[in-house]
Amino acid sequence: MANILVVEDDANVRLLIETRLKQRYRVTAATNGEEALAKLASQNVDLVVTDVMMPVMDGYTFVKEMRSKGYDTPVIILTAKEALNDKGYGFAAGCDDYLTKPVNFTELVWRIDALLRRAKISNEGRIVIGDVVVEQASYTVRRGEENIELPSKEFQLLYLLLSYPGKIFTKENILDSVWGYNSESDEFTVRTHINRLRKRFENFTEFEICTIRGVGYKAVIKK
Repeated sequence: MANILVVEDDANVRLLIETRLKQRYRVTAATNGEEALAKLASQNVDLVVTDVMMPVMDGYTFVKEMRSKGYDTPVIILTAKEALNDKGYGFAAGCDDYLTKPVNFTELVWRIDALLRRAKISNEGRIVIGDVVVEQASYTVRRGEENIELPSKEFQLLYLLLSYPGKIFTKENILDSVWGYNSESDEFTVRTHINRLRKRFENFTEFEICTIRGVGYKAVIKK
């Protein structure tokens, strides 16, 4: 069972999150970023769910400190702030996902499970889909005797989509995850790389990259 660290200064909100998540995970709680860092140092934590506005050490500073100390634990930021700049600051600080309050707990569980799965895949360094093996160490996709080596960005894009089969990624999500938040690349870059991947794997029956018109892209695993 995964251990989730919940960082929230409001006692009522913290208790509510703990109560809902304890139905599915082990839960540890902290009231601010400084306390959370101490928890990370003293126990195994699989994922962090943190508020932003907290005394002593706010959520953004906490995440920055986490990353500077070498922790690669997935982080979901919860906040009432909805401005694009605030979200961008959260991703720049090193968070992995962002959910605005009031929290939809069904969606929070989906996001937690997706990040835990991605962390497991990241640790293993490979994705296996039937006879297809996607190897992170060599940027290759193997199927039987066939071995396809991909350019860096194409591989990262494919790996992102296949890590979350069925999840829709907006073009903005993809740009932030693959090219970086401060990149000058645009939607045309994403579309070009998607088309290249489709061309490379058009004969593969194991998976397909689908366009969700007006929204983004997703990978579909075929049975």
